[in-house]
Amino acid sequence: MKLLRYGPSGAEEPGLLDADGNIRDLSGTIADIGGSDISPEGLARLAAIDPASLPKVEGNPRLGACVANTGKFICIGLNYADHAAESGMAVPSEPVIFMKATSAIVGPNDDVLIPRGSQKTDWEVELGIIIGKTAKYVTEAEALDYVAGYCVAHDVSERAFQTERQGQWTKGKSCDTFGPTGPWLVTKDEVADPQNLGMWLTVNGETMQNGSTKTMVYGVTHLVSYLSQFMSLHPGDIISTGTPPGVGMGMKPQRWLKPGDVVELGVDGLGSQKQHVRADG
Repeated sequence: MKLLRYGPSGAEEPGLLDADGNIRDLSGTIADIGGSDISPEGLARLAAIDPASLPKVEGNPRLGACVANTGKFICIGLNYADHAAESGMAVPSEPVIFMKATSAIVGPNDDVLIPRGSQKTDWEVELGIIIGKTAKYVTEAEALDYVAGYCVAHDVSERAFQTERQGQWTKGKSCDTFGPTGPWLVTKDEVADPQNLGMWLTVNGETMQNGSTKTMVYGVTHLVSYLSQFMSLHPGDIISTGTPPGVGMGMKPQRWLKPGDVVELGVDGLGSQKQHVRADG
C-alpha cells in the first residue's frame, strides 16, 4: 500500500493511493496515518479494504508529511562511503547518529525556507524508514518486523550552522521546512529489497545526486537493530538513512541553494518530491 496524508497543513486527512493513482479517503476508517494503525495488525486491516469502496478525493490536494505524530526524527550521517569522501571525512566505524527536530517536518512539495543568516543551505536525498511498532533491543534478523514501510526523505542542511558553529550537527539540520517526507508511506511488502533502490536529486533540472541504497555502509536492518540498543523506537518514528554523493558541500566550487531554486528528488518505488526554495522571513 501507499499511504498518505492530504489537505491543509495541520488539518491533513488520511488516505491511500489506489492502483490508478487516485487518492482514496481513509478518514472514515482511521484517524490518521500513525500509531497502532501502522502496526502489522493495523496495516493488515487497511490492506483488507477494497480501495474502490473508499471515497475518491477529487482535485489535486496538498500532500502532508506521510506519517503523523513523529516522536523522533533520527538521521544517520556519512552512511555512504563516497559521500563521506566528498565531505572529507572517514567512513565511521559505527553509525553516526544525530537528531532532526520534528518541527522541521513538512509535506513533500512544500516550500523549503532558507533560514535567516544562512549562506550554505544544501540538499540530501535519503531513504526514510518508518517504524510501525515499538522496538527495543531487537536483532538484525527481526528488525524488519518493526518497520511499517519506507518514504522519500529530504535531509535539508545548513552547512555553516552544522559544521562551522560550536556544538553538534542538530542546529544545521533542524530549521523549519528542513524535513520534507513523503509523498507516501510505502509499506514494506511493496519494497522487495530496500538495499537496491535508485535515488536521485536535481536542482533547476540539473542532476546533482544519482545513487543507490546498495552503497549504504550500514543497511536498514543494521540501523534499526543498532538504534534499538540505545533507545526505544516507536510507531511513527522516522530514520533518515544517509545520502549518496553529489551534495553542494562536496562540489568544487561548492554550490548552495538560493531563493528561486527548484529541487526535485525521488527514490525508486517511493515517489518523488518537488520544492520551491525561498527565503524565510
